[in-house]
Amino acid sequence: MTLAKPTLFAGVLVAFAPAVVTGQPIEKKGTTPYVTHFIFKPLMSIDIAGLGTATALEAVGTTQNMKGEKTLDKMSAHCAALNVSSGDKKYIDGACVLADSDGDKIFLTFDTRDLDKSQPKMDCGTHIITGGTGKYKGITGSEPFACISMPAPAGPGGYFAMDIPHNTTWEIK
Repeated sequence: MTLAKPTLFAGVLVAFAPAVVTGQPIEKKGTTPYVTHFIFKPLMSIDIAGLGTATALEAVGTTQNMKGEKTLDKMSAHCAALNVSSGDKKYIDGACVLADSDGDKIFLTFDTRDLDKSQPKMDCGTHIITGGTGKYKGITGSEPFACISMPAPAGPGGYFAMDIPHNTTWEIK
């Protein structure tokens, strides 16, 4: 009897340990509203007087799921972008990597000229999810987004801040 209790306890631990180690499985598809809180850093600029400007940007931030769920929450975001302004043409294109605390990543591109007319509040552009690693392997999707300017961080360097709300529809195949 003395050996039976520890053996039973060990059996229960072995049965449930994989769920504890790997966490909860991610859903295979869904719609998730989240906001990325970004700081943008200008890296270099080409300015041709009277013609236009192109500025390379780096953006870093964190995500916040607006439903309080774990999907797309508390991920680090790192983006490279090109901000173009030439006459009446103004746009930003780029790519981002979202990484969770396990090191699993989601890769996406974005274009501020690609607007989803069915979501008029998401009036700043669209991210296209092109893939991922780990639990996100095989992920695809679309993320119309809005742009909300925030107060600029203090100090030199031309840094600026934005909150970027997304309305993400995704699927893992």
